[in-house]
Amino acid sequence: MTTDTDTTGTPPAPSAERRSWLRDHSELGVCVLLMALGVLVLTDALTMDVDIAQRGPVSPRTVPIVVGAGLLLVAALLAVDVLRGGRGQAETGEDIDLSEPADWRTVLLLTGVFLGAAVLIEPLGFPIAGALLFWGAAFALGSRRLDRDPLIAAVISLVTYAVFNNLLGVPLPGGPLMEVL
Repeated sequence: MTTDTDTTGTPPAPSAERRSWLRDHSELGVCVLLMALGVLVLTDALTMDVDIAQRGPVSPRTVPIVVGAGLLLVAALLAVDVLRGGRGQAETGEDIDLSEPADWRTVLLLTGVFLGAAVLIEPLGFPIAGALLFWGAAFALGSRRLDRDPLIAAVISLVTYAVFNNLLGVPLPGGPLMEVL
């Protein structure tokens, strides 16, 4: 039979026991985050004004309600697993060298491309800003095919615009390009 004592023979303080329990169950923080996100999504979905956007039997509330309920369900299941002793496994399958520094050039290029697209979407419209976003992201991530990448980015942007604007009924700013077409 063993007892919890430190090297001096005294039992640990209650705050040390509490800290140890929290360290052993740190995944509960993820549960709290998922629960807060689920409550936020459900609250936003249930207070959404849908009269204007209602076009069929499925309302704009449907997907956020399903996502919010799913977040709450995952939070509850994860909490039960953690309290029963489940632990997250350490990642072992990554092929990265942790001794290498972060690639800040790529991160800054992607940030600049994203912010540039956000600024340009209103004056230029989604097709042009989206094409710049897709091409800029490909360039930032290492593609240097200047003969192919802008064309692929333009096609992806136009198809995305058409799907959202025409099929899904989500209006995106067309900009001057859509006035010409």
